[in-house]
Amino acid sequence: MRYQGREVDVDGRVRLVMESTLTARDRVGVQDFVLLQNYTSEAAFIENLRRRFGENLIYTYIGSVLVSMNPYKELEIYSKQQMERYRGVSFYEISPHIYALSDNTYRAMRTERKDQCILISGESGAGKTEASKKILLYFAVNCPANDHMVSLGDCLLQSNPVLEAFGNAKTLRNDNSSRFGKYMDVQFDFKGAPVGGHILNYLLEKSRVVHQNHGERNFHIFYQLLEGGEDDLLKKLDLERNPQNYHYLVKGNCPRVSSINDKNNWKAVMKALPVIGFNEDEVQKLLNVIASVLHLGNVQFAEGEEGETHITTETQMRNIAMLLDVDGSALGEALTHKKLIAKEEEMITPLNFEQAGAARDALAKAVYGRTFTWLVEKINESLAVKGEIQHSCSSSLIGLLDIYGFEVLQHNSFEQFCINYCNEKLQQLFIELTLRSEQEEYETEGIAWETVQYFDNKIICDLIEEKHKGIISILNEECLRPGETCDISFLEKLEDTLGSHAHFVTHKLANGKTRRVMSREEFRLLHYAGEVNYNVDGFLDKNNDLLNRNLKEVMCQSGNLILSHCFRREEVIDQKRPEMAATQFKNSLMKLMEILMSKEPSYVRCIKPNDAKQPGQFDEVLVRHQVKYLGLMENLRVRRAGFAYRRRFEAFLQRYKPLCPETWPNWHGKLIDGVSTLVNHLGYKPEEYKLGRSKIFIRFPKTLFNTEDVLEAKKPDIALSLQTSWRGYRERSKYQRIRHAVIVIQSGWRGMKARRRAARRRQAADLIRRFIKGFIYRREEYCSENEYFLDHVRYSFLMKLRKNLPKSVLDKSWPTPPPSLTETSEHLRKLHMRNMVMKYCQRIQPEWKKQMEQKVVASEIFKDQKDSYPQSVGRLFLDSRLERDEVSLKVIQTLSNEKVQYGVPVTKYDRRGFKARPRQLLLAASFAVLVDRTKIKQRFDYSSLRGISVGSLSDGMFVLHLPNEDNRQKGDAVLYCDHVIELVTKLAMMASRTDHVNVSPGSIRFAVAHGKEGIIDFVRGSELKVAKGKHGHLLVTAPRISTT
Repeated sequence: MRYQGREVDVDGRVRLVMESTLTARDRVGVQDFVLLQNYTSEAAFIENLRRRFGENLIYTYIGSVLVSMNPYKELEIYSKQQMERYRGVSFYEISPHIYALSDNTYRAMRTERKDQCILISGESGAGKTEASKKILLYFAVNCPANDHMVSLGDCLLQSNPVLEAFGNAKTLRNDNSSRFGKYMDVQFDFKGAPVGGHILNYLLEKSRVVHQNHGERNFHIFYQLLEGGEDDLLKKLDLERNPQNYHYLVKGNCPRVSSINDKNNWKAVMKALPVIGFNEDEVQKLLNVIASVLHLGNVQFAEGEEGETHITTETQMRNIAMLLDVDGSALGEALTHKKLIAKEEEMITPLNFEQAGAARDALAKAVYGRTFTWLVEKINESLAVKGEIQHSCSSSLIGLLDIYGFEVLQHNSFEQFCINYCNEKLQQLFIELTLRSEQEEYETEGIAWETVQYFDNKIICDLIEEKHKGIISILNEECLRPGETCDISFLEKLEDTLGSHAHFVTHKLANGKTRRVMSREEFRLLHYAGEVNYNVDGFLDKNNDLLNRNLKEVMCQSGNLILSHCFRREEVIDQKRPEMAATQFKNSLMKLMEILMSKEPSYVRCIKPNDAKQPGQFDEVLVRHQVKYLGLMENLRVRRAGFAYRRRFEAFLQRYKPLCPETWPNWHGKLIDGVSTLVNHLGYKPEEYKLGRSKIFIRFPKTLFNTEDVLEAKKPDIALSLQTSWRGYRERSKYQRIRHAVIVIQSGWRGMKARRRAARRRQAADLIRRFIKGFIYRREEYCSENEYFLDHVRYSFLMKLRKNLPKSVLDKSWPTPPPSLTETSEHLRKLHMRNMVMKYCQRIQPEWKKQMEQKVVASEIFKDQKDSYPQSVGRLFLDSRLERDEVSLKVIQTLSNEKVQYGVPVTKYDRRGFKARPRQLLLAASFAVLVDRTKIKQRFDYSSLRGISVGSLSDGMFVLHLPNEDNRQKGDAVLYCDHVIELVTKLAMMASRTDHVNVSPGSIRFAVAHGKEGIIDFVRGSELKVAKGKHGHLLVTAPRISTT
């Protein structure tokens, strides 16, 4: 999102647009070289690079060209968050980045439906390969996903370690230098999702297979195989781990490099091969070819007495024949003899020692080079578009060209000639497309096009590629010319043909000063980027790059599927001479130019800051050299030929509108009128700017810098104004939100209250209606008309009962139930009473429980039977009516183990004469005794007690009926006690004779000794009196006890 011309990222942080950094241009330089004040000065150009490199700002624009400096360290600028920062943002809106160029290319492809390409160039070690990886990663992360994209992304990413292993090598300038040019097409469907890819490779440096300069290495795969291969694999390939044992690996004298881990890289390659479609058999065949190249380098020759050449290393030949699956004898014959066909006759001629070595090296280069081409084709199969998308007309392409930059080495040979020729063509294409793009923009905006003066390098391209007169044509002619030819004769032919050309110089044609720096075997070309001396030594051999026919025949018969694919039988049958290497490269370059011309190009120019690969070091001489040979100053001059700065009206007005009162804070008219008003207020002169149809063009950077400085000075006032406006807006918005919230809450609350009130009224009316109807039908059976009323009556009764339940067992009150709940009410009453009793029993103490048990027994015996019973109910039964010291110690000792459980004073009446004698009645566990002070007068066991008789009046008289058969007993015991109810209850309970207690209302008969019986009569009187009455009866008079 954006606010006031600035961007706000996902974390809310404000990031500056491109113009914002102009205020810090003295420290970090300008982000676009077009804005350099002194754009013609190479020193100013390099100083701007230095400033930005010192601030870790490795990317800078030259218009639409991205210049990239290799930082030689990891920078935190490639995260997914950074990708989001650049996604969908216009090219110049924020700081330069490889992601900005990637996104701009992708969006141009989507919106314009036109194929795009990105051209990446630079010296070895400048970061070309890393730049291409970052671009592919951006596409993989930000493009729409589909089912095929996951596998395609894996193939794209996994193809890198494989191509680097087979096509990269350590050079003096770079430990991982790409020794081939690579052009990759990524195909996108109509949704913008990548669906396929295709790779073209150019000019693999095959000579590196057989020769390396000191300090350099062969291709990585050889060292990875020896270092990381398993022991069983090496044994199968008959290889040893020491690279020094192989002739093709010792010439550079650099078997190991500290920055390269061959073992880990081998694992990465082995892991990647299955992902890109290799099966186990193909992997084994591929490793066989690699191992055969190492063995081929160790093949040695010897010369016989007659000059014939023969092979001295039979073991190596057997290994090669086995690995390549060819006839060993035929291979040995082909390495030492040459087959010629003249007038349909075959001639076999022996090779001398040097020719045999050259044939061996040519075979090694051909096998490796063609295997590399097969490898690229195999990768293309895995990247090919699947299904119906292949034939869809709605798909688009983005090409990615990762190719060597202009090379100027100490010793420049055929490879550098081809590389620099390629860069001349790319420069020609760049100038042409850049000028065409500029002219189209001017015409679109209605601004007059001004002719741009620039160096047209067509003259150099023609010098190299012109038919019959160009260097390539002369080279081919010299290779095909019969007779003795050599590199010097080729140089002489160049001097004869091109001697008058202004951009061609040799030692013979040069002046004295130039001759001192040129050897006699060199020629000099004046390229667009500078002068380069080429040594002709090896030009003819490298251009021929031909295998002997008999070597091709042997390879065609190979059982190795890779070689049988690389060496076609038609190639042997065809009598036509194959094209020379330079012609092949020229033709492939022409096809590449056609591809690039059909696409909209973008450019990345890579620069390495130092040769030591150290972060933070800026080698000005090295950088100046690369700026020159990349043609950056020429690019800048072409771009600055017209106007230095251009922006769309809306972007320009959005940024600088605070500088004019008429455009601030908002312009409501046409954009062009607003921009015109703004620049007039700023005092722009007519020669400083032009207004197009949708853009403003500013000619001089100084004009833009002055505008930016004025904006910087104005920012405090703008900030104050914005703060004031924002605070007012914030508070008004806050008030409006609160007011709106209050209104919403009030409305909701009022509505809810009204709805609740209406609902209550409807419910009340419904209840009243149902109640009245139920009352009318209350006497009917339970039905829908009276169910509510009856339920309400029941509910009301239960609620009333709940509040008026009896609180004690003695409370017998109970609410009167409705007729329908009579039975239920009775059940509830019983349950409640049972519950109260249970709770009461749970709360009662043991002594009280015992008391209650005795009271219950007393009630069962005496209730409604004896007059004195009601007075005894409220009195507690005591454990004893005698104090401890009232019982004689002698009596206690006599009782021994029997414990006295109850004692009470009584009066005993003799059976004869009824004389009253005071006694103590002691109750033990199983018997009772009558005691006269210290003497036990009578003992009777409970088991022998026949019954107890008590009068019904209020007296205390009672009789213990004892058995007559026992001679020791003298008849029944007649006793009187003031606590007769307590005593009789305890005695009956202890003797278990509660059923044998007899309450007699008139008289009691008791047994006297010798079978006689006595009678006790009970009469009412005014006072209690016991005396002998008539007829010898005992008369007991007892007063009536008042019940009030």
